[in-house]
This record gives sequence, structure tokens and C-alpha cells, in this order.
Amino acid sequence: MKKLTSVFIYSAVILLLLVIFGIFSPNLLESVTASIQDFITNAFGWYYLIVVTCFLAICFYLFITPVGRIKLGKQEDKPEFSRGTWLAMLFSAGMGIGLVFYGAAEPLSHYAISSPTGELGTQQGVKDALRFTFFHWGLHAWAIYGIVALILAYYSFRKNEPVTISATLKPILGNKVTGRTGKLIDILAVLSTVFGVATTLGFGAMQINGGLSYLFHIPTSFWIQLVIIIIVTFLFTLSSLSGLGKGIKILSNANMFLAFLLLFMMFFIGPTLTILNLFTDSIGGYLQNLPRMSFRIAPLDPEAREWINSWTIFYWAWWIAWSPFVGIFIARVSKGRTIREFIFYVLLVPSVIGFFWFSTFGGSAIRLEATSIAKISNLAVEQLLFGVFDHYPFGVIMSIIAIILVVTFFITSADSGTYVLSMMSSNGAQNPPNRLKLVWGILLAAISLVLLYSGGLMALQNAMIIAALPFSVIMILMTASLFKSLNEEVKKITKKVR
Repeated sequence: MKKLTSVFIYSAVILLLLVIFGIFSPNLLESVTASIQDFITNAFGWYYLIVVTCFLAICFYLFITPVGRIKLGKQEDKPEFSRGTWLAMLFSAGMGIGLVFYGAAEPLSHYAISSPTGELGTQQGVKDALRFTFFHWGLHAWAIYGIVALILAYYSFRKNEPVTISATLKPILGNKVTGRTGKLIDILAVLSTVFGVATTLGFGAMQINGGLSYLFHIPTSFWIQLVIIIIVTFLFTLSSLSGLGKGIKILSNANMFLAFLLLFMMFFIGPTLTILNLFTDSIGGYLQNLPRMSFRIAPLDPEAREWINSWTIFYWAWWIAWSPFVGIFIARVSKGRTIREFIFYVLLVPSVIGFFWFSTFGGSAIRLEATSIAKISNLAVEQLLFGVFDHYPFGVIMSIIAIILVVTFFITSADSGTYVLSMMSSNGAQNPPNRLKLVWGILLAAISLVLLYSGGLMALQNAMIIAALPFSVIMILMTASLFKSLNEEVKKITKKVR
């Protein structure tokens, strides 16, 4: 309990100071964090590109080598969840609300507002828009989540260590993981998780408000978002208290049903042939240009470098900052899978679904813009998807489904977040106490509301990106620790065979 108290108290104090700063000096907080973020993206852009690509290469290596047969658990362990439910849970936690928020917005932005290659509004610009969207939401993103989740699951279920970030570093840090060093690592993981989930709650409330405003002319205001967050907090707290096997499982399956319903409605109602052609061509372009995009830093082109900082480096830092949360949650639901099965399904399946999602919603939005049917790019990001639906049949029905989907993704993300934070605050307990879940649920909602009210949500987002830099170093150490343990295990297996 001593470690629980230390990690929780130190994290809560830091968050409290940040919130107080955000209330009384929101502009100063945003300015300071933005300056630090700008410095990091400019000075460490090359580092992010190399380290994230290395994580992807490591995942491929683990997949093709004999260690892929090693189970995340004992050899007799069976998966706790069916494959369909497992995929639904990891997908809902990993991308969730972001797909709805950026499904049409990002491809359209790359096509009509700021092109990654300078081909603004052209046919080549359409291809580039989808290719780079695939890049940001594809294999690299899931490799970041996958490597953290894999390491946590390996140490938790095969080595019987607590489900904490610090416990994975025991092979290289030894007893330091139970001292101040371990506490510092876990506090950083808690802060990254809080920044990520609270930012998602804020953006989710904004998009629900944006959809209601577009459809029913309900004003866009903090007070409407206050009501939304209070209602959703009540719902995700009920779900969280019901346990992992009930609340999150049921909601994750509901998410996938609604997401696929919305996806197939847009696919068949929208420009179906265009979507299929864009999907096929963009996958080819993505695979063909993957090495070049992975290391593209544009050292001699300031304009292109600014775009890379704003999008690619930003995304890599975003995924790294989210990885403690998503990684711990995916690890918790992945017991009994082999390393090879884990990597295949965590990297490939969500990426392909995401590619088809962006081709469908992004392709439909770009078609409206390219054919001058509607100037969708003028809309606010949180209203853009609803603006796309407005120009296709059954637009109101799709908009209502989208709002419900955002709500369920919203609840699932917050539910997963409170569960993970409770685990990290109880020394990795796989079934943390309900009172701790309740405390974290209230804290997350309060932080989101305070920062929405004070205009400090962007500062929180900046803080999450800043936290990604030190956590990326921890990820490197975690990977080194995994390889050390795997090498020892392979040697033991080899001796037994001989």
C-alpha cells in the first residue's frame, strides 16, 4: 500500500498544480507548454522518426523469429476473451473516438488545407492525403501500442510481475524498480494516461456538442459540454464498477457494431466505387512509400518540415504518450495469446480496418470538396463529419448513429482509463478496488471540465506531448529488458531440447 499511496499522491499533487495553473493562468500555461512542445518537435523530430520505426522493426522481428511461439502466460493458459471481443476491446481503447473525430477531417485537411507534398487540391493530392493518413494511423501507431502491451503482458502473465511499467524494467534495473526510480517511472505513466484520457474526454464532449449543434441547433458552449461530461461520467463510472468482463466488454462489442454499421452505411450510400479504388490505390502507395515516409524529416524545406512537425511528429508523440494507458489495457485482455498471434492481430487487423474507415469517410468528404458540391473544409473539425453526412442520403440517421458512437467510444475510453489508472495506483492489481475507480473517474471528469472552462485543454494536450519524450526512453529500456528476458528463456528452452 505504501507504493500505491506514493504514486497516487505524487501524481494527484502534480495534476492539482497543473489544474490550478490552468484555472488562473490558462494563457501562460498554454504558452509555456506550447514553447516546450515546439522545441521538442524541432530538436527531436529525427529521434521520434527513428525510434518509432525501430519499434515497428522489432515487432516484425518478434513475429518472424521462433520467439513468436512463446505464450503471454503459461503454456496451459487459455485466452480470457474470444478473439472478436478481444479485437473490439483493443480497437476501442486504442483508436476509438479519434477515428470518428478525424475520419473525414484529416484526409480532407491534407487535400484542401495543408498538403504534405504541396499538391493541394489536385488528383495527386487526393492520393497523398490518404497515403499520409494511413501512415499516421497504421502500422507505426499500432507498433507503439503493441510493443508496450506485449512487454507488459509478457512480464505480467509469464513472469508473474505486477502490471506496472516499472515492473517490466526489473531485468535491467534490478531492485531500483521498487524504490524511487520505480515510483518516478510509474508516476510518469500515470500522468501520461491522465493527460491522454482527460484530453479525449474534452474532445469527445466538443464533438458531441458539435453534432448536436449541427443537427438540432443546440448552442456550442461550455455549459452544454458540462452536462455532456456529467452524464457520460455517470455512465462510465457505472460501467467501470461493473468490472472488465461486463461493462467494458459489452460496450466494446457495442462500439464495433455501431462503428461497422456506420461504416457500411457510408460505404454503400456514398461513392462506393471511388472508395474501393482509393482504398486499393492508397494501400499500394502506403506500402511502396513506407520506408521513405518513415524517415521523412525535410531538413532543407522549412515549409515541409513545419507540416511534418504538426502532423507526423505530433502523432508519434501522441501515440507514445497514450501507450501506457492503451498498452496496460491491451496487456490485461491478452492473456493466453502467443507473441506471434498478438503482433499479427494488434498490428495488422486494426490498421486495415482504419485504412478502410479513412478511405470511406475521408474519400466521401474529399469527393464533395473536389467536385465543388460543398466546401466541407470550412467547417469546424468537430462538425465536419456531420457536414459530410448532410450531403448524402440518410444523413440525419448517420449523424445520430455517429453521436451515439462517439458517446459509447467516449464511455469506453474513460472506462478503460479509470481501470488502468486504478491498476497503476494499486501496484498493478488486475482487479483494483471500486472506490479507486470511482476516485479516478471523478478526477478525470473534473480535470476535463476545469480545462475546458479555462481554455486550457490545448495546454493539457501539449503537456501530454511533452511527457512522451521521457516515456520514449522508458520504452527503449522496456524493449531492452524484454530482449534480455527472451534470450534467457530461449537458452533454457535450447538446453531442455539438448
